[in-house]
Amino acid sequence: MASLKFNNIYLNDWLTIAGPLESDSKLKKVDLKMDDYYYGEKTFEQAETKMQRVVIDNLLMKNKLNYKDVNLIVGGDLLDQISATSFACVDIPISLLGIYSACATFPESLIIGSMFLQDKGIKKVIGITSSHNLTAERQFRYPIEYGSPKPHTSTFTTTAGISTLLTKEEGKIKIDSATIGKVTEMGITDANNMGAVMAPAAAKTLYEHLNDLKRDLNYYDLILTGDLGCVGSEIFKEFCLKTYNLKLKKHLDAGCELYLKSQETYAGGSGPACLPLVFFNKILATNKYKKILIIGTGALHSKTFVNQKSAIPAIAHAVSLEVL
Repeated sequence: MASLKFNNIYLNDWLTIAGPLESDSKLKKVDLKMDDYYYGEKTFEQAETKMQRVVIDNLLMKNKLNYKDVNLIVGGDLLDQISATSFACVDIPISLLGIYSACATFPESLIIGSMFLQDKGIKKVIGITSSHNLTAERQFRYPIEYGSPKPHTSTFTTTAGISTLLTKEEGKIKIDSATIGKVTEMGITDANNMGAVMAPAAAKTLYEHLNDLKRDLNYYDLILTGDLGCVGSEIFKEFCLKTYNLKLKKHLDAGCELYLKSQETYAGGSGPACLPLVFFNKILATNKYKKILIIGTGALHSKTFVNQKSAIPAIAHAVSLEVL
């Protein structure tokens, strides 16, 4: 099973919080802003936990819902043992299904939430994800205090938190279908070249989605990848053409669409929050696109395997959305 269709499942609402750099980027708007990376907490990790809790609680308040109205929370983050998500859900009396697909976590949460909503007993599902530049730097690369220089292929982890509300009630966006990705590994060991790591996975998922659902590229007004960055996006387009004979004309990458050139974020944005932050706060704000395929791209590595010089595996999950 690679692709599946959904019946009467809707992305009813969402709420986002953006970090200091992201609040002053190419985004058209943001719901909530952080003044600094600590967000009133003692550590960056505690700040990321707070980001998630804030977007969950504010989304519920926005929709005049209580915890008892929600059947399930599905989500995750980049930290070890998806700890930010786990801590954010402490004392929330809603069942949690924690997931990890690195930067492909957002579309995975939509897929799993939609599958649960096909069950008659499930009415409302909250999706959650986040990333924080300084928690990711501390875990996967070097703390910023180290001052390590980076190559131009590096991406900049987005600081943001996103919550979504999935229901069976007709809402703003219909979740039409999805393609669950397969793990790819092309022998790349460079943790500062995530775009090259993930591009083949994105191309494979796109090809399988179109093939499984008997669609061509013209079916979509936009294909939005998650965080390949400006380097990985070019590799993605070349891989699509040479491997699958797909010539992309209506493609954008969230990592390339987030930051201003003056913000000096290397090859662009990354992190689980990058795709939904751009999708909700820039792409939808244009009112240009009705049928959108989002493809979240994730590098499934760990610092342990990277230090052992292992090649980095990747995955990409796709979700087909119809803006109503």
